[in-house]
Amino acid sequence: MSQSRPNQKDAYSLILEAIDVGVYKPNDRLVESDLAERFGVSRTPIREALQRLETQSLLERDGRSLIVASLDHNQMAELYIVRRELEGLAAKLAARHATEEEISVLRDMVSADDALVDDPIALSKANRRFHEQIHLASHNRYLVQQLNLVHRTMALMATTSLAAKGRGEIAQSEHKNIVSAIERRDEAAAGQALNDHISTAFMTRLKQDAGQRGGNGA
Repeated sequence: MSQSRPNQKDAYSLILEAIDVGVYKPNDRLVESDLAERFGVSRTPIREALQRLETQSLLERDGRSLIVASLDHNQMAELYIVRRELEGLAAKLAARHATEEEISVLRDMVSADDALVDDPIALSKANRRFHEQIHLASHNRYLVQQLNLVHRTMALMATTSLAAKGRGEIAQSEHKNIVSAIERRDEAAAGQALNDHISTAFMTRLKQDAGQRGGNGA
């Protein structure tokens, strides 16, 4: 039993990461034997990981099979509303509680991420690390737990808003404003800057979806 827990965690993390980076997209079917072969683990931890992901609504049933869940327009809107409020709260608390070392890490992250603006996939991963660092800097474990759930669900979106033309540079500028407000210990400004950042990302995604629908109908 002592060896099953690391395997289960590894299988869960591997499948979740594969969904997150787009190896498995919404509505793709996940087969135990294929996953076990891909990740080099036995089927038991794969089965347990799939059950966990289904419980978290990241996978859903299609007959007897499990597929990657997808979000409709209303679900996406609901997710962004919750994310905006929770992220804004995290920024406010970070402005109040972050240590100088944590603020320094945020500054370094933003500076390093400037080199990734032309690589949406790499920037998306860096963006997630940046937001997770703000979550941790809030020093509120319950808020971090809720934001982890929100960010796991974000993986069900087939594309990243950072792939939109010019969005990488804009997002980086927004990140710098957020860090600046946190560094000044301006809770209201930090919360508003992060709220605005999420709102802009949501609007960008809505435009992406509208463009895809228009393209499909042409």
